[in-house]
Amino acid sequence: MDENILFITAKEGGDRIDALLACSIEGLSRSAAQKLIESGAVTMDKRKIKKNYKCAAGDSFEVLLPQAAAQHPFPENIPLDIVFEDEDLLVINKPRGMVVHQAPGHYEGTLVNALLYHCGGKLSTIGGEDRPGIVHRIDKDTSGLIIAAKNDFTHKKLAEQLADHSLSRTYEAIVHGNMKAAQGMVDKPIGRHPVDRKKMAVTEIHSRSALTYWELIANYKAYSHIRCRLKTGRTHQIRVHMASINHPLLGDYTYGAPSPEKGLEGQCLHARQLRFIHPGSGKLIEVECPLPQYFEDVLLKLGSQI
Repeated sequence: MDENILFITAKEGGDRIDALLACSIEGLSRSAAQKLIESGAVTMDKRKIKKNYKCAAGDSFEVLLPQAAAQHPFPENIPLDIVFEDEDLLVINKPRGMVVHQAPGHYEGTLVNALLYHCGGKLSTIGGEDRPGIVHRIDKDTSGLIIAAKNDFTHKKLAEQLADHSLSRTYEAIVHGNMKAAQGMVDKPIGRHPVDRKKMAVTEIHSRSALTYWELIANYKAYSHIRCRLKTGRTHQIRVHMASINHPLLGDYTYGAPSPEKGLEGQCLHARQLRFIHPGSGKLIEVECPLPQYFEDVLLKLGSQI
C-alpha cells in the first residue's frame, strides 16, 4: 500500500503524542492516531514511540500515513438518523465521531459512505466524486443536523442560501467560564492560522468576515450553556470565535484545553436547528433535533445552574 510521509514538530511541550497528531493531521481522530503509533508508523530519530509519550518542545516526528486503498467513497450500510427526506434532499442528525467525507485516516464509515448506500448513488455531483451530496459540513466531533442534496439543482439553490445567509443554522454548546451578558455577538474575521496550518484563527491576513450571535441558556460553576446562530459559515467558526473571547468550547483540544474534560474527547457542540427554503417547493423548512446523550450527560456533570 502506498504511504504519505509527514514530518511533525511539537511547538510546545507537555502534549501526548496522540493528541499532537490528532491536532496536526486534518481528519485524524485520536484513536486513529493511537493505532498509527501502535503499528510503528510514528517514529522519532528512527525509533518507535509509545502512544502516551509526552512531547517536548522541538521534538520532531516522522509519520507514515497509509493511503486509502479505494480512491473514491463507496456505499456502506450504515444506519442514518434522518430528520427530513423527500425526492430532492435529506436532513441527517449526524452523531459525533462520524466524519462527513473522506480524509486522511478516514476512508470508510463516513457520512458520504452512508449516503451513497441510502440514496442508491442518487446524489448531487457538484461537490465532486469525493463529496457527493454534501452542501455544507460539520466537524467530526460536532453532532447534529446536516443537509445533503440528491440533485444538482437542489445543491445549487441551497448553496446560494448559504452564500446569502438565508439558510439559518443554530447550535448549542458548552463553553468555559460564565457569560457576563444574556446575549452578544462576535464579529471577527477568520483565516488560516499563520503558524499552524491545521488550525483557523482570528486574523486580518487572508481572512474572510465572520459573524456569530450567541445567547446564554444557563450558567453553571465555571461553565456556560449557550446557543449560537451563524451569520456566516467559516471553518471552525464557533470554536474560533468563542476561544477568541476567552470562552473556548468544553472538550476542544484544538482551541481549548489539551486534555480530556468531563469525559469528552472533542468539542461539546451540537447543530440543533436548521431553517431554509426548499428549492423545489419554495416552502419554509424548519427542522430540529434533541440534544444527544453525550451532551445531556455533560450537563448533569456540571451540576446545578447558578
